[in-house]
Amino acid sequence: MKFLEINGVGLELRRITGASHKRPLVFLHEGLGSISLWAQRGQDWPQAVCTATGRAGLVYSRRGYGQSEAVHDVRRTGRLQPDYMHREAWDVLPALLQQLRIDEPVLLGHSDGATIALLHASRFAVSACIAMAPHVLVEDIALASIAQARLAFESGPLRERLARHHHDVDGAFWQWNDVWLSPGFRSFDIRPECQHIRAPLLLIQGLDDAYGTLRQLDEIARAVPHAQQVRLARCGHSPYRDQPEASLQAITEFLENCA
Repeated sequence: MKFLEINGVGLELRRITGASHKRPLVFLHEGLGSISLWAQRGQDWPQAVCTATGRAGLVYSRRGYGQSEAVHDVRRTGRLQPDYMHREAWDVLPALLQQLRIDEPVLLGHSDGATIALLHASRFAVSACIAMAPHVLVEDIALASIAQARLAFESGPLRERLARHHHDVDGAFWQWNDVWLSPGFRSFDIRPECQHIRAPLLLIQGLDDAYGTLRQLDEIARAVPHAQQVRLARCGHSPYRDQPEASLQAITEFLENCA
């Protein structure tokens, strides 16, 4: 594990070795994710994907998550704005890739990370994009689940579980929860941006996702007709945790014909 300063912020990084003639994978975590949260239930997911595809990998924790630099006064002056995923996709990620000299990577994102991947692919060159449980617009089901997560954090076991993975667990939780439940976020909609995606695109979502319906995939498919889809039964919001073998097979097959 190492740290790299991007735009004046120290970010936690992990590099995974792989073939130099293939474009590397860049893993983009969910709203409460981090480097360590990719590895759960006895499986190191980034390593598994890199091994199966023969590609190198980059995993990083966004600001305020994992061991990356915390956001000061996150509920007031440090509060995220509704365009925070745009800023990550168009400002932070390009600066990170440039500093590491990574050109046209394969993006693999989950949830918020999937949205960031789509946004980045709409404006920058990528070899391919894989979006697991993406959000392109706000649905009531997502807001209800996020409100439940707030209760679980305040009075249930969620805070203790997350504290194992985040240096500043309160900052990590509230920067995500507050912005999603803010009035300004209701109009979040990246369908227009998705129309500009030209790279190969794979969409993966569970049929039992508590944070989004299959409308998310339908809307992306309208904007990006060449997108491939995998809809997984007996799978919730995290395909790589709930159906790791099926998700890995879909990703491996998808990337066989990509640079």
